[in-house]
Amino acid sequence: MKITAQDEYGLRILLRIARCKDNEGMSIPQISEAEGLSDHYVGKLTRLLRIGGLVNSTRGHTGGYLLAKPARKITVNHVLNAMGGKLFDNDFCGEHTGLMKLCTSSVDCSIRSLWKMVQHTLDQLLNKVTLQDLIGSEKDAKCVLQEIIEANANELIN
Repeated sequence: MKITAQDEYGLRILLRIARCKDNEGMSIPQISEAEGLSDHYVGKLTRLLRIGGLVNSTRGHTGGYLLAKPARKITVNHVLNAMGGKLFDNDFCGEHTGLMKLCTSSVDCSIRSLWKMVQHTLDQLLNKVTLQDLIGSEKDAKCVLQEIIEANANELIN
């Protein structure tokens, strides 16, 4: 599995906006400069974030982007789904049929079981990690993430 540049930059942009203390949010040029990305690319990513319901935009020379809801209510899973979708979804098999109309393993596929399990495990974890958990330093985030992983492991055991 690869995390795409779009996933990474989308999450970084959201964190940048979440950390912003300005009530008017951040403009595309401000985000571009802070993240070292082109205005065009930031515009594309903020559009996806807006369509995904993660940011709101205001127009005008003082306009900018603000989180659509509090950082503690935005999960990493929601962000990744807005940016590019899931690793595995129900349309996956139909999109990987080779030269056939249907996948040769469409009836009995052990690989599908693996991808479903991987997706379920990712969803379980990433639905618990919020932007709020990532706003602090790397050290702070590492501690929070460790707590989430340990709690998740305890849920599996019990």
